[in-house]
Amino acid sequence: MKNANPYLLLPVVAVAVLTACAAGVIAQSALSGTGPNPPLPEPHKSWLPTVSVAPAKGWPDGAAPRAPAGFRVTAFAKGLDHPRWVYTLPNGDVLVAESNKPEPEPGTRNVHAEGIKGKAMSFFMKRAGAGVPSANRITLLRDADGDGVAEVRTVFLANLVSPFGMVLVGNELFIANANAIVKVPYQPGQTAIQATPVKVTDLPAGTNHHWTKNIIASADGSKLYATVGSNSNVGDNGLEAEQGRAAIWEVDRATGNKRLYATGLRNPNGLGWEPQTRTLWTVVNERDELGDNLVPDYLTSVKDGAFYGWPWSYWGQHVDDRAQPANPAMVAKAVVPDFGLGSHVAPLGLTFSDARMPPNYASGAFVGQHGSWNRRPRAGYNVVFIPFANGKPAGQPMEFLGGFLGDNGDAYGRPVGVTLDGKGALLVADDVGNTVWRVAAAR
Repeated sequence: MKNANPYLLLPVVAVAVLTACAAGVIAQSALSGTGPNPPLPEPHKSWLPTVSVAPAKGWPDGAAPRAPAGFRVTAFAKGLDHPRWVYTLPNGDVLVAESNKPEPEPGTRNVHAEGIKGKAMSFFMKRAGAGVPSANRITLLRDADGDGVAEVRTVFLANLVSPFGMVLVGNELFIANANAIVKVPYQPGQTAIQATPVKVTDLPAGTNHHWTKNIIASADGSKLYATVGSNSNVGDNGLEAEQGRAAIWEVDRATGNKRLYATGLRNPNGLGWEPQTRTLWTVVNERDELGDNLVPDYLTSVKDGAFYGWPWSYWGQHVDDRAQPANPAMVAKAVVPDFGLGSHVAPLGLTFSDARMPPNYASGAFVGQHGSWNRRPRAGYNVVFIPFANGKPAGQPMEFLGGFLGDNGDAYGRPVGVTLDGKGALLVADDVGNTVWRVAAAR
């Protein structure tokens, strides 16, 4: 098989995918690998990875996700172009990053599309809805009449580089492109920005196995925190390709100077300040190809200077011998995450709730789970709520928004970014359904 034609392998993998379509999606309550100390099975390695892609179809006419009793789901905005992230401005306007993976830089090799495995994965990621070109823009949505639907939609900022995270500090809007943090001036009520973005600092880019970059600001606005995912599953392309990656950076807002704040986080995305303790938290996509129930993706507080294991270990000191050369000294330092979300659920969005939500949902974290592509049965494809008490998770994840997978195995949508709007309702960016959903308590 060493010299096998990669295109001959695709039908073999396709059979596995079609067989897996009947597996459906596992209920959140039955998902293993959740909680503060989940039991971990032994690794299960195979040359041919598990592939179970839910074909991206979009929502049938009249269909929508389902929320708990007492909540109403509306399409805040439809017909968007791969919406990935949402951010609420102080005046209630909502910014949406319409974005996808950047094109490879001229003269660079796309090592992730090479070889049998790379070509197969590229084929199936397109099938999952990840193959569309990036719109490279931020769109502004405004619900002026308060009916839960945005009647104003404008191109707020165009010609970006796969934008993702956004944060406003004073009169400056900071945007995390795939390759750098940039900023533009902003005035309240502005519906479009013509100013040319100014670079604050570069971020590790290149071939971008994980291209999404998110940002959040400190309470005083002096620091920005930026997520950078790894450039491989488990150091497959050598550690030189991972310099500055699998990490959260702390950036001085005024100068652009930066330092590594936390490392060993394979693919951190959502960021949030826990309201009671003001501690930074993130959600992380863990490694693949160790079995359906390894390794749990997780929600964790982020400690300054901490190392979380990737690529040499997972969930503390569980060694992954695929990462070479071995590094026992780093494994010994690895911090155990706070809370498992289940394996391969692909948590991307994170926002903390507040008292504008009903009491059962007023203290905790909402997590947008993009959904698995390599697990049987499938997992994720929902937004979950994790209750918090005294600054820590205090219960199992509960599905808050579901129905993104049809009974036939098609993906109607896939949740990504989540945030609260100006009235305390939850907004969810759905990049397959090309919709931003709004989930509000029915009062």
